[in-house]
Amino acid sequence: MAEAAAALGQFDFAGDDHVVPFQVEGLDVRGRAVQLGPMLDAILERHHYPAPVARLLAEVVVLTVLLGTSLKFDGKFTVQTKGDGPVDLLVADFSTPENVRAYARFDQALLNKAVEAGETEPEQLLGKGILAFTIDQGKFSQPYQGIVPLDGTTLEEIAGVYFRQSEQIPTRVRLAAAELFDRDDAGKPRHRWRAGGLVAQFLPEAPERMRQPDLHGGDGDTGSRPHGDDDAWLEARSLVETIDADELTDPLVGTERLLFRLFHERGVRVYEPRAVFDRCSCSRDKIKGVLKGFSAEEIEASQENGEIAVTCEFCSTTYRFEPAELQPAE
Repeated sequence: MAEAAAALGQFDFAGDDHVVPFQVEGLDVRGRAVQLGPMLDAILERHHYPAPVARLLAEVVVLTVLLGTSLKFDGKFTVQTKGDGPVDLLVADFSTPENVRAYARFDQALLNKAVEAGETEPEQLLGKGILAFTIDQGKFSQPYQGIVPLDGTTLEEIAGVYFRQSEQIPTRVRLAAAELFDRDDAGKPRHRWRAGGLVAQFLPEAPERMRQPDLHGGDGDTGSRPHGDDDAWLEARSLVETIDADELTDPLVGTERLLFRLFHERGVRVYEPRAVFDRCSCSRDKIKGVLKGFSAEEIEASQENGEIAVTCEFCSTTYRFEPAELQPAE
């Protein structure tokens, strides 16, 4: 079913936890934008992450949602970092059409040292390593994985490198996360997390206009103008770079208002928003199936107080099993 476009003011605003696809015909740009509120807050508060870790994971969730909602098939999209910094693992899954889960792993002692030293920029917390993008279309196909290095730059910049290397599409990504302290309707102090992001891609009808520059002066470098010199893309990228981090997270700005502010002179169109939800794919049956593959010795070693307890790293749900449940049927 084709997505319906609308002009600003012809519909209710999407609000939090809804991805808004958009198109700017005058600049040959398509993209998606989102503000995450309650969904993200539930993921982060469930684990009580320290603020620097929560902020990093929030950006990864936004990036995963922006890219995952572009899938045109049933499957899963995963963004994962592995580094040698205090936050050594971040992972977020998007399962079509709307389910998100995420978690972070960190070394508390190393994190404390980093905070004391004022080394809390994302690149300092992640360290050197890799950022992997994995697309899994199910059991009848091989997963595709694109890997780019964590090289001391921001997640925004690293995501841009991924698109440059894997999809050959000029892309600009903006990400932001914010920790809010306010009061609820009853006047009680309240702590919340919000995040937002935008991805814009240059997709002109003439393919030669989006030619990518060769990496590091490769053999194909002929000195011709790369995509970055196309006037339309230069304008679009410049507009995207004017976004302030507060605009991506402020609920009073809203996604559609931000898009209007950026592109109204070029005729921005927005499409039907897509809701995303905090939903884990774990289940008792799935975990039981894994445990049934354990040997008798492994089952014995996994017991505590006569039962086996398994806690999902994503949603923190604990599943408990009696050893007899895991024995093969006679």
